[in-house]
Amino acid sequence: MESLSDVSLFLIVLLTLLFLISLWEQQKRSRLLPPGPTPIPLLGTPSYITMDSACKYPQLQKKYGDLFTIWLLGDPVVVLCGYDVVRDALINHAEEFSGRPVQPLADKHSQGYNFESSNTHWRHFRRFTLTTLRNIGLGKKPLEERCLMEAKQLVEAVSEMEGRPFNPIHLLGCAVFNFISSILFGQQWGYSDKNLQECIRHTREHVDNVLNKPSQVCAMFPLFLKVPFLWKVLCRGTLRLHSFVTEQIEFHKETLDANAPRDFVDFFLLKIKEEEGLPDSIYCDTSLLMNLTGLMVAATDSTSCTLKYCVAMLAQYPDIQVKVQRELDHVTGCQRPPGLSDRPNLPYTNAVIHELQRHLDIAPIAFYHALTRDTRFRGYTLPKGTRIIPYLSSVLFDPTQWETPDEFNPGHFLDEKGQFRTKPAFMAFSAGRRECLGVSLARMEIFILLSSLLQKFTFSRVSGKKLELKCPKKVKMDFIISSEIRAVPRPSVTDRPVNQ
Repeated sequence: MESLSDVSLFLIVLLTLLFLISLWEQQKRSRLLPPGPTPIPLLGTPSYITMDSACKYPQLQKKYGDLFTIWLLGDPVVVLCGYDVVRDALINHAEEFSGRPVQPLADKHSQGYNFESSNTHWRHFRRFTLTTLRNIGLGKKPLEERCLMEAKQLVEAVSEMEGRPFNPIHLLGCAVFNFISSILFGQQWGYSDKNLQECIRHTREHVDNVLNKPSQVCAMFPLFLKVPFLWKVLCRGTLRLHSFVTEQIEFHKETLDANAPRDFVDFFLLKIKEEEGLPDSIYCDTSLLMNLTGLMVAATDSTSCTLKYCVAMLAQYPDIQVKVQRELDHVTGCQRPPGLSDRPNLPYTNAVIHELQRHLDIAPIAFYHALTRDTRFRGYTLPKGTRIIPYLSSVLFDPTQWETPDEFNPGHFLDEKGQFRTKPAFMAFSAGRRECLGVSLARMEIFILLSSLLQKFTFSRVSGKKLELKCPKKVKMDFIISSEIRAVPRPSVTDRPVNQ
């Protein structure tokens, strides 16, 4: 009993010492950082650090200003708010803010071999990916024609609904996944194909794996990842997705023609052959698998959600929908599908799409950044390695950059002559060195698929409560998942102009 008491006393003293050391260390470091809520020693500020806590940032911004500090256990995280601060960091100090912190769970997913890794590999993979996409046809007719083919299949699938109520998230997900599949693997499927359905399901499971509560806990406490089999249990969907991608890689190896690369996989395999034998090469089967998985997930989930939101919102605001359709009729008629060359002549359509993306605010915060060196920024000296959160919602709704930030207003993207105008504060895809890799692809997809649908159909709400334009993020996401619409074919050719 006496020895047990001694052990208990020792543990109490040890925990007290750890508490006091943590408190002293946090207070010492806090003096050099922007202000913020007082952290709990050893625990940090847990109520502000989860994936769902961004909704609390406006109150913190109001209280502490455009830079404030929250704590992930014993590590500070500096949150950047407002257009001026975020732009200053991501554009004017692009190199300093281009790092990524070590992310145990994400790094275990990717093994450090992708364009979002915390090591230096990301620069090489990003450069290779952008070059390869251009070789495949990004910004040129070949890739646009693939997207137009997918738009045609999507229009046919919606026609088969024959005006019955349906939830478009499934068909839009098929279209978006099919398009990226054609780029990565050279394959496109019918929307009822079993392979396509399984791939979409595994991709969504992977996203759920990353965002669910157990994964967030493991990200905060990496020690849990050492528990046998826990990672495999948490990441079943990811492992299934890896299995599908591996099958595609093996097929491409067997059919590769070095003189006629077909798709992204072929170009990557040729790069592996080119660097074969180099001791420091990062191009291997593992890095190919991880980059393909990352591209599939990045290119499908957010784009399909954005398209669903666009369609559902236009269905409940028919006046805006009609105005877009009239502009489409004037420029393209009803037979020729809208293409990228038409976009300059469709300023209102382009403005509506941008405003829908701004208002959806699909990524309120960007992925963690990290400082690559000690940086003097806005009156503070931030140490190398400090985690950074660019709070993108505060940019997309910044009252200094938008006339009516809380309202849905396509005029935000129109000048006094009714022509489309770009807005630097439109950071729906983030900005700087870590801007979304597929931003050009996503913009092309959203424009072509949405305008093709609006050219052929009028969308209307079925029932249910109307979504208010000013509403919480969670309400918007529930709306995307659950809302049903009707798609009624528009008048025949004789009732509308035909412009070739």
